[in-house]
Amino acid sequence: MKRRNVYLAMKSLAEAKEIFFSRLGQMRTEPETIDTEQALGRVTAGPVFARLSSPSYHSAAMDGIAVRAQQTYGTSERKPRVLRIGKDALWVNTGQPLPEGFDAVIMVEKVHMLEEDRVEIRSPAYPWQHVRKVGEDIIATQLLLPQNHRIRPVDIGALISGGVFSLKVWQRPIVAIIPTGSELVPYKVFQDKGVLKSGQILEYNSSVLSAMIRGQGGVPRVYGVIRDDRDSIQDAIYRAVASDAHVVIINAGSSAGSRDFTAEAIEKLGEVLVHGVAMMPGKPTILGVIEGKPVIGNPGYAVSSVLSFEQFVAPLLYRLQGIEPPEPKLIRVRLTRDVPSKLGIEEFLRVNIGKVGEKYVATPLPRAAGSITTLTRAEGILRIPELSEGITQSEEVEAELLVDERELLNTVVFIGSHDMTIDVLSDEIRKEGKGIRISSSNVGSLGGLIALKKGTCHFSGSHLLDTETGEYNLSYIRRYLRGVPVAVFHLVKREQGLMVAKGNPKHIKGIEDLVREDILFVNRQSGSGTRVLLDFKLEQAGIDPKRIRGYDHEEFTHMAVAVDVVSGAADCGMGIYAAAKALELDFIPIESEQYDLIVPLDLVDEANIQVILETIRSEPFRERVTTLGGYDASRSGELFAEIS
Repeated sequence: MKRRNVYLAMKSLAEAKEIFFSRLGQMRTEPETIDTEQALGRVTAGPVFARLSSPSYHSAAMDGIAVRAQQTYGTSERKPRVLRIGKDALWVNTGQPLPEGFDAVIMVEKVHMLEEDRVEIRSPAYPWQHVRKVGEDIIATQLLLPQNHRIRPVDIGALISGGVFSLKVWQRPIVAIIPTGSELVPYKVFQDKGVLKSGQILEYNSSVLSAMIRGQGGVPRVYGVIRDDRDSIQDAIYRAVASDAHVVIINAGSSAGSRDFTAEAIEKLGEVLVHGVAMMPGKPTILGVIEGKPVIGNPGYAVSSVLSFEQFVAPLLYRLQGIEPPEPKLIRVRLTRDVPSKLGIEEFLRVNIGKVGEKYVATPLPRAAGSITTLTRAEGILRIPELSEGITQSEEVEAELLVDERELLNTVVFIGSHDMTIDVLSDEIRKEGKGIRISSSNVGSLGGLIALKKGTCHFSGSHLLDTETGEYNLSYIRRYLRGVPVAVFHLVKREQGLMVAKGNPKHIKGIEDLVREDILFVNRQSGSGTRVLLDFKLEQAGIDPKRIRGYDHEEFTHMAVAVDVVSGAADCGMGIYAAAKALELDFIPIESEQYDLIVPLDLVDEANIQVILETIRSEPFRERVTTLGGYDASRSGELFAEIS
C-alpha cells in the first residue's frame, strides 16, 4: 500500500503566514536602471532627485504684455496709464520667456489698445504677476520620488521635467511556475490536436497564475507540464531554484494523495515550513524554502490555486518590490441564506452581491474548489472565521469587493428556478450597453418565492404547477407571498421531459420506465418546479418514487442534469429540451409548462427592472430564445397577473 501524505501539523492561515514571511525576512530583488518612459508601474529602488529646474527660465503664464511692475504703481480707473509697446511693454504669449528687465505680465483682457504702439492699463501690476518663475514647479536637487514608490503616469512627467531620463527601480520578481500532473494537457497541444483522451484535462492554472503575477508586477516563467513522478518533480524544482527565479510555484502537486511528491521533494532539497493550511479552498498549500528561495506548493483545484496565491504569493511579490499590498475594499452584507461552515477551517465563500432596497445582499455561489466560474461570477469574497460554524441570514458581515462598488447599484438580483433564458436575458442587456448585470442564484421556484418574501432579491423565476387546478404559479404566490404585492410577467412556455443519452440506448419511452432496474435517474432538488412536475406525473401514473434508482440524487440546474446524463453518471433525468439540445441528448417530451417572472410591485417602475421588461419584450431576445429549442417566447414580457 502506498504511503499517503496527511496534514498532521496543519496551521491556521495566520500561523502559516507568520511562519512563512518571518522566515523570509525583508526580501528584495536587485536594483536595475531603466528608461523613464518604461517606468510605469515599477518601484523606485532609491530616492530620485531632480537634475534640472522646471521651468528653467522665467516665463509668461498668460497671453498679454510684459511690464515692469514698479512702472505701473498708482494706476487706477481714474488714473489710467499709457504704455508704449517696445519701450514700456512687450507683447508675450503663454510659455514664452519673460523679456529681460521685465517682471510682470498683464493679461490681454486687461489691456486697452489705443494705437498700434500704445496701450492703456487701468490697474497696477505686482512683481511676478502671471509669471512662472525659474523652479516654480521643480528646483534642481529637489526630491521628486521617495524610495519604494510605485511610478504612476504623472510621475513620468515630473521625472522628465526634472531632467531624470533614467532611474533605478527594483527588478520585477521572476516567478517559476511548474505545473504537475500526468493528466494535464497544455491547451496549445490540444489546440493543435483537438482531442482530449479519457482522463485528460486542459492545464490552465499556469495561465491564471501567470496573469496574476503580471498583475502584481512580476514576470512569470512557465515550465512544461511535469508528470506525476518523484524524480521528475524534484528535478524540475531543483532547476527552477538554480535559475534566476525569485519564487518557485509547484502547481497541483500538493494534496494528500499518494502520488503527490511536492512536499517530499522540497524537504529533500531544502525545508518544508508548512504542509497544510486551515483554509478552504486552499488547504493543501505547502510553504517551503530551498537555498533561501521561497517555494510554494500551490493546490491544483482552480479556486484553491487562486486563493492560495492571493494569501502567500501576492504579498511576497509586493515585498520583493518594496511596497505594501493594497487594502481590500470591504462592504457590509447580509446573506440570502444560512451558510454552515466547518469548525477549525477559515472559509473563503464566493458570493454575488446586489443592493435590494437599502441593504446589500450576498448570494453564496457553489463552494466547489475546482469551479473557476465561481470566481468569474463573484462580486465578493466573504471570509468565515475558523472558529465559526457558519453565518446566518440575520448577521451583517463584511465581504471583500471584487468589483467597483458602483457596479453593485446596477446589479439586479435574481433568485429562483434555473432557466437558460435568464443567461440570454443577461447577455442581451449587456449587448445593448445598458451596464446592468443580473446576479442569478438557482435555488428552485419555491426558494425564489421565499427570497422575495424576505426581500433579498429584485425578481424571481417560477414554474410551479398547481396539480389541482393545472394553473402555474399563482396559487403558490398567494400562499407564500401573502402581504407582498407582486406583478407576474410571462417569460416563456417551455418543453419539459426526459433527457436520455444520444440514440436512447436504454430505449426509455416515458415516466413508467423510470422504475426499471437498469435505469439510473438523476433528479432536481426538492422545491423546484421540475421536481413538483415529476412528482405529479409519478402520482398520476401510480408510481412510488422509492422504486426509482437515483430519485434522491439531486442537481440544481437543468444543465447539471444534462451533464450527468451525457457523462454516464445517470441514464435519464428530468429537464428542459433546450438543455438536452445544448449537449446533443435525446429528449422525450412530457409537459409544456409556463415559466414566469415575479417582481414586487414597488420595484416594477425602477429603471433597471424596466430595462429587463423591455428586453424580454424585444424581438432580438425572443429570436435568441427560440433558437435554443423547446421555447415559445411569443408572450414574453406580457403582464400575466397582479396579486396584492
